[in-house]
Amino acid sequence: MDAPVARTESTSAVSVEAQLSALLGPLRRAVLRRTRAAEGLPDLPEAQIELLRLLVGTEKMPPSLAATELKVAQSTISNLIRTMTAAGLVERVPSSTDGRAAVLVASPTARELLARYDRASAAMLRESLAKLPAAERRRLESALPALQQLLVVLSE
Repeated sequence: MDAPVARTESTSAVSVEAQLSALLGPLRRAVLRRTRAAEGLPDLPEAQIELLRLLVGTEKMPPSLAATELKVAQSTISNLIRTMTAAGLVERVPSSTDGRAAVLVASPTARELLARYDRASAAMLRESLAKLPAAERRRLESALPALQQLLVVLSE
């Protein structure tokens, strides 16, 4: 059993906020678990995946900016960098503007892992969505703009 199913008959008894909150974690974990299993991908913690996504989207990034972007403490980003550097996922290279500082770069291995994860995740979601009735797929599609806007509001 991958995730609890929201009770649609009791929508009025349980707030939208509570239902959404109860679904987000299990949904995210189910996608990660099934994607990793389908592709034989390593069990990277979500924080490492988030840092990789951030680094793949940029050429180079100072650790302090990565911490700010991910909204984590400097000590957290330092621990992530140390672990991910040891695993060959992140490289520290000298800054072109400050010889004493280093910037972070996603390694080629990390870029390939993330691309594999994205391909497997998209395929798994495509297959899972195809199992839903067409009306439910349309409802999910119509909810995407609202979920994107919610993410913007939560990120502020």
